[in-house]
Amino acid sequence: MGVESFFEHYLQKTSFFQDKSILSSSYLPPEVLYREEQLREVANILAPALKLEKPSNLFIYGKTGTGKTLSIKYILKSLMATAGQNNIPLKAIYVNCKLKRVADTEYRLIAQLIKEYGEEVPPTGLPTDEVYSVFYRLIDKEKHVALLVLDEIDQLTKKIGDEILYNLTRINAELKNSKISLVGISNNLVFSENLDPRVKSSLSEEELIFPPYNAVQIQDILHQRAVIAFQAGALQSGVIEKCAAFAAREHGDVRRAIDLLRVAGELAERCGSDTLELAHLDEAQRKVESDSIINAAITQPKQFQAVLYAILLISPQKRNVYTGEIYEVYKTICRQSKLNVLTQRRISDILAEFDMLGIITARIISKGRYGRTRDIAVTLEGNLVLKLKELLEKSLQA
Repeated sequence: MGVESFFEHYLQKTSFFQDKSILSSSYLPPEVLYREEQLREVANILAPALKLEKPSNLFIYGKTGTGKTLSIKYILKSLMATAGQNNIPLKAIYVNCKLKRVADTEYRLIAQLIKEYGEEVPPTGLPTDEVYSVFYRLIDKEKHVALLVLDEIDQLTKKIGDEILYNLTRINAELKNSKISLVGISNNLVFSENLDPRVKSSLSEEELIFPPYNAVQIQDILHQRAVIAFQAGALQSGVIEKCAAFAAREHGDVRRAIDLLRVAGELAERCGSDTLELAHLDEAQRKVESDSIINAAITQPKQFQAVLYAILLISPQKRNVYTGEIYEVYKTICRQSKLNVLTQRRISDILAEFDMLGIITARIISKGRYGRTRDIAVTLEGNLVLKLKELLEKSLQA
């Protein structure tokens, strides 16, 4: 079959999906299941904005896929609708700090906030103080309350440092007409513990933890979406239950479960199957796992990439390696890539993060009076290691 006739045939086929967008991370359901308590708390904290009072700064944390972003977007939508109906001057700004060229420098973050107010500054070149002055002028032009949501706020401080958060929490001291409140969202449960005490006291006025979903809750959420996303009868019996079980094993990550269901549907459709079967789910699980590891590695800052590249360079020759060996190779990579060399202690912290991501296992072992070290093993398959090495090499040379 030629390419043109393939596409013609594709158009004639009945799609597996009724509305695939229901399985995307940007979809906002009409009802957020199993987060009633958290929604109530967030609503209580942010509601004073409707009376033009400054709400407390709020810090939300919980593991990936526990409904943090979804809940905040749901609340903001409702809050803005109420403000609109009652002519209340309220503005909500949502920034994903993980996105490149949006929040990878202090300058870019403030430039993005300026953009939200309808103006632009050059992408580089102005003194940072001048960029802040432009932002202060815009935000204070008319009386209103601004809610600034910084999603994946830990990524912001990882790239810039926590001084940026201190500057943001101090903005109200510069404003006469307006007020700004911060909502920080983080997947890192110990993020706030590592902040400068000044920042911690001003940022974390209110804190809220989102617990992981259990398998039954994930099943219900998947059912809620699958009914609208797929054609009737498209799913083999047991698919949703198995998909939920996979996600529950991964610390209750419902986002991963939704991704898994979508990818399984795409694979089933691609191979011409009439139904989404358990075998498609298994195949999707392997694909999603591989994609998420590559994505996690490639979106890390250059220093993290240098550490991971060092591990992957050594590990094929030796099954287990120690922190000291990795550090020596890492220093060589830094010299070649013109990066500053971090301390060995900081490298140990980065290794712990890779352990948390499931890329390596890092077992702490005691060497008696010589202190402690990490015994490190790579948990990835050979093909994935080769692909990662290639991508990291390109990224570090860029």
